[in-house]
Amino acid sequence: MTPDEYVEAVLDLVERIPPGRVMSYGAVADALAERSGRASARLVGSIMARHGGGVPWHRVVNSAGRLPPGHEREARARLRAEGCPLRGDGVDIRAAAWSPEPGM
Repeated sequence: MTPDEYVEAVLDLVERIPPGRVMSYGAVADALAERSGRASARLVGSIMARHGGGVPWHRVVNSAGRLPPGHEREARARLRAEGCPLRGDGVDIRAAAWSPEPGM
């Protein structure tokens, strides 16, 4: 998978996260690792920062449920509107985590 194909795969996966649910940067990387040969949460974060404006970026959080840095207020409002379970300053990751079907 080329770097451009990986960017597209990340964005396609994020697009499929249902309203009210989230994935961590690492979970996105792990879901694509077998196909892509990459497994970097940091790379996913970088892709989201550069290219994520056209997808539901607010549904990607860190592994502790913290919201995207610098966009916490907007992400929180969007997630709340979707009915996502929130906890403290972030998402209740255990209740809100989503993962794609294997092989997708």
